[in-house]
Amino acid sequence: MTATRARVLDLFSCAGGAAMGYHLAGFQVDGCDIADRPRYPFAYHRGDALIYLTHLIESGDIERYTLVHASPPCQAGCALTVGTNASQGWGGTHTDHVAATRNLLDASGLPYVIEQPNGRAQIRKDLSLCGEMFGLGVLRHRNFELGRWATPRPVHPRHRGYVRGHRHGIHRTGPYVAAYGNGGGKATVPEMQHAMGITWTDIREELTEAIPPAYTRWIGTAFLTTRQEVFA
Repeated sequence: MTATRARVLDLFSCAGGAAMGYHLAGFQVDGCDIADRPRYPFAYHRGDALIYLTHLIESGDIERYTLVHASPPCQAGCALTVGTNASQGWGGTHTDHVAATRNLLDASGLPYVIEQPNGRAQIRKDLSLCGEMFGLGVLRHRNFELGRWATPRPVHPRHRGYVRGHRHGIHRTGPYVAAYGNGGGKATVPEMQHAMGITWTDIREELTEAIPPAYTRWIGTAFLTTRQEVFA
């Protein structure tokens, strides 16, 4: 297997932060998201990701892929949502798509990656990546469950300082920007683009949800290296 022949299905793709990383690692990329994503930089199917994955499995078209990446929404387990709800006394119900996504990925027979932010989402933390590992201007910790493959965990370096902005009534300066929300010293759109290495969208909502491409470039490269070792 070579990198140029590998193909990844990017589910719950948002604007393509994860997709771009896989592209840079050598994959062909196909995305799927329920929203209109005109800035998504690769082939794109608009629709419900789980329905689309079910169709691909039942039709056999899933076999054209080498790897599946999924970033299912799980607001009930997101650290930001959990913390805000607890502090405000809110108790809204949020849909957790993680378990349903995993069930379908297991049924697909393919190696896969499930991504989630820090929080209570029920995934194995086979990998935990941080912007400091790649010299980025955001921390943006993300956890990844790896299905049907494995790779050694990279070392998590010490953070160089604080995330810039207001938090709990205190204003701090630091080498990282807050790429989420509005106000309180949060990053501007150009700052987020620069900090994460994302140039193809300038939509704030897409940037605040995006995975820095450096993360999935690392994952994609690790996957291809593992596969080459297996088939050598």
